[in-house]
Amino acid sequence: MPTCTLHPLPYQPDPAHYFSRLRLAPGAILLDSARPVAERGRFDLFSAWPLQQLQAQDGESGEHYLQRLRQALAGLGEATLPDDSELPFAGGLIGYLSYDFGRRLEHLPQQATDDLGLPDAQLGLYAWAAITDHQLRTSQLVFHPALADSERQRLIRLFEEDDAPLSGTFKLLSPMQGDLRAEQYHAAFDQVQRYIHAGDCYQINLTQRFRAPCQGDPWHAYQALRSACPTPFSGFQQLSPDSALLSFSPERFIRVSQGDVETRPIKGTRPRSTDPEQDLRNARELQASTKDRSENLMIVDLLRNDIGRTCEIGSVKVPELFSLESYPNVHHLVSSVTGRLAADKDALDLIAGSFPGGSITGAPKIRAMQIIDELEPTRRALYCGSLLYLDVRGEMDSSIAIRSLLVKEGQVSCWGGGAVVADSAWEAEYEESIAKVRVLMESLQEL
Repeated sequence: MPTCTLHPLPYQPDPAHYFSRLRLAPGAILLDSARPVAERGRFDLFSAWPLQQLQAQDGESGEHYLQRLRQALAGLGEATLPDDSELPFAGGLIGYLSYDFGRRLEHLPQQATDDLGLPDAQLGLYAWAAITDHQLRTSQLVFHPALADSERQRLIRLFEEDDAPLSGTFKLLSPMQGDLRAEQYHAAFDQVQRYIHAGDCYQINLTQRFRAPCQGDPWHAYQALRSACPTPFSGFQQLSPDSALLSFSPERFIRVSQGDVETRPIKGTRPRSTDPEQDLRNARELQASTKDRSENLMIVDLLRNDIGRTCEIGSVKVPELFSLESYPNVHHLVSSVTGRLAADKDALDLIAGSFPGGSITGAPKIRAMQIIDELEPTRRALYCGSLLYLDVRGEMDSSIAIRSLLVKEGQVSCWGGGAVVADSAWEAEYEESIAKVRVLMESLQEL
């Protein structure tokens, strides 16, 4: 099998050092582990100038789009990495699936307004990537055998330049405001409770959107927010010179490595406190909460079913349950569900059977998504979708795009939500939806 070529670069702990050189290039995208400032994560990966851009087309089913992705990977051709390499990507697909891509996989109502106009899916086919390994403290270019030698030399020259261009400025033109007033959120919450008591569902992830007019360079905003809220599934995708996706997610959706599958749902949240004693009490309260453990377990069961459609019978396990993970703004309860990919299935089959992630819909999933479409006035766009890569070897990693923003047409949008169950209190859920994105909104306001 053909082998990728590696070209070493001086190690850089901050991906901005290299990514800034090409962030305005067509298809520029960064998957950022936020190391070394974040405790978790190992690799940063970015690329630009894709061989193809694959957007979901009007009227195209999810299955057809995923098959087009499969064909694009096959067209690039198989490749492997040198035997001693642990790098995660050997050329392939990088991009996003919006939450609303789920409408192409399941029959859902069309009530929520699409006022942002983000394509439901956009993945590029890339024959090269720059990858930094923070564990081994290496940075290098990875070239798929299909990449022309002239393009390899151009990229090497680009990354050997001394200086990268500086980012511009970014500012909000007014404070971020929620689309829903508290009483509107309360009404939606009460309707969820009626559905729960009628037996339609057990849990609904209810979300609200925050927006503000803005101007400037989204990359400047990304760098500031990354400093304020480092998370292991961060990402930046340039859509146009003044439009971009910015994600600061702590949550893995699905990872596939050598056929092993893992998903890590987050369910259960408490705010951080600047008082160390209160912060510890908040964490302990979360760990001891019967309600939050119950919410988490509902989603673990849902995901066991979802990945079980594509994994070997008997291989699905729950090796980790109710672990505490702490981030600059919140504490979370996190569990792990694992399995072994069936011999006749691939990572795109996993996506087809599991998207969107159950932790941000509710249970049962399809009914939860129908209720979400009824009660949330606008579509979620990138929020609760996924940033991901999938390479020619079948290796994949993907996020749940929570804590994410869309800068588009002079407006920045972000979303916050939480799980509503039978014993939820609307005031607490409303405050949680704000707490999850407060650090992002306040950091933008300070620019």
